[in-house]
Amino acid sequence: MPKSKVRKKNDYTVNPANRTPVKVKMGPSSTLYVSVMLGFMLLGLAWLIVYYLAADSITWMNDLGNYNFLVGFGFMVVGLVMTMRWR
Repeated sequence: MPKSKVRKKNDYTVNPANRTPVKVKMGPSSTLYVSVMLGFMLLGLAWLIVYYLAADSITWMNDLGNYNFLVGFGFMVVGLVMTMRWR
């Protein structure tokens, strides 16, 4: 009886020898990016300071109530998240 052909199975594993490293050219962040990042953090801090010191005088800020904490910390968190992309 004739012998059947042996099929070669496909190899789906990645050969690490065929992978070439890719150089990523990333320079330092622009001064505008750093300025905006620090600006968000300082704006959040200023928002909270103004809320504590002058909320009674500013009617629309007094109407926000505890949402002022959300706004102030929100600005600071945006600045903090931007630090992850800072080079």
